[in-house]
Amino acid sequence: MAIFRAFFLLVALFGLASCGGLRGYNGPEVTQVLVYKQNRTMYLLHHGEVLKKYDIGLGFAPDGHKAQEGDGRTPEGDYLIDRRNPNSEFHLSVGINYPNDTDIAQAEARGVSPGGDIFIHGQPNRAKGNKLPRADWTAGCISVRNREIEQIYAMVNDGTPIRIYP
Repeated sequence: MAIFRAFFLLVALFGLASCGGLRGYNGPEVTQVLVYKQNRTMYLLHHGEVLKKYDIGLGFAPDGHKAQEGDGRTPEGDYLIDRRNPNSEFHLSVGINYPNDTDIAQAEARGVSPGGDIFIHGQPNRAKGNKLPRADWTAGCISVRNREIEQIYAMVNDGTPIRIYP
């Protein structure tokens, strides 16, 4: 089953690339990502111009800044997109460089781990049919629909700033 899923994902990614999907984006450069946790919205911007808007899901305990591993919160503050995972357990994913030095120092001062592996990602690969998880279900990540993470994956480059507001 896992081999079939991997094969299907490769075929889907190849299809997206060949029809202008993943590698074919040639619109304006995304210069910043803005996330508004309270409104559950994310924007891809090109120098202040909104290119795309997405409805998002957050961590299972979304209020407040992520303080430690396992708290279910989505971080708040300024970060960078720093990696991508085409083999994600959540369709595709784009990494956020949480924790930063401040996050690490604050967690160390409290004697806890800050956690990590925060991503913008799609829906779980194990999801049945079109059933989506509840709105805020991640361990602290930002979730979107699979077709939306395909757009984000194609449009947002590593090194792009992301600001996450409460």
